[in-house]
Amino acid sequence: MLKNYPFALISGSCVIESEQLCLDVAGEVARIAKQLGVLPIFKASYDKANRTQLENFRGPGREKGLQILAKVRKEIGIPVLTDIHLPEDAAPVAEVVDFLQIPAFLCRQTDLVVAAAKTGKPVNIKKGQFMAPEDMAYIAQKAVSTGNSKIMLTERGTTFGYHDLVVDMRSLLRLAELGYPVVFDATHSVQTPGGAGGASGGTPEFIFPLARAAAATGAVSAFFVETHPKPAEALSDGPNMLPLSLLPNLLEELVKIYEALPKGKTKPLPSTSNGE
Repeated sequence: MLKNYPFALISGSCVIESEQLCLDVAGEVARIAKQLGVLPIFKASYDKANRTQLENFRGPGREKGLQILAKVRKEIGIPVLTDIHLPEDAAPVAEVVDFLQIPAFLCRQTDLVVAAAKTGKPVNIKKGQFMAPEDMAYIAQKAVSTGNSKIMLTERGTTFGYHDLVVDMRSLLRLAELGYPVVFDATHSVQTPGGAGGASGGTPEFIFPLARAAAATGAVSAFFVETHPKPAEALSDGPNMLPLSLLPNLLEELVKIYEALPKGKTKPLPSTSNGE
């Protein structure tokens, strides 16, 4: 993947709110990305197991969620990514989606990483907010020990005191030095964890500048951008989402930056059964 694209876009709503919302957002993500020559990958979670409060919306659960993701994959015709939180989820989820994702909080959970890699599917491992980029080499080694080298590493900001994250752009280059495709999470990087009184807040005004800066490093193979038609009404992570209406503007700016970069610097994403 990425052979004929400057970069990939991993995008969708944070959590599966409804089948129709997923189809609508995935359709727009596919349309916008393809129009600009970018590889689209749809992302949504069937279970957000790391919500701040017990009563916060988590999603429809694995069975219903996978049915919706399967429908999106079939009807929209683009690869699908979702995250898993338990080792026993890996095999059944891998039967439906193209990419498995390890959440940042769980990146050091050996059994989870190994179970995901054992499926043979590409695995996107998000760097923990508490991790140095070079230490992600050991996490990747856990996955590669299964014989699966289809690994991606995602930068999503580093804990900076209470309720704040900071992005060290050097991290993207250091991750790239490990030999795996690098993803920049432009929306979770502007999150303020737990900063909204029992929920996470965000500073979405920094999505554009951080994404532009990440693109300029020449190290990023894909951008992770959670989006929603109405972020203020989203059931999870609304404060740090990009409004769907602004997605074309963001991609246009990133494409222009990639056009100015030396060719062939970024590593291609792993191939999938539903990729191009």
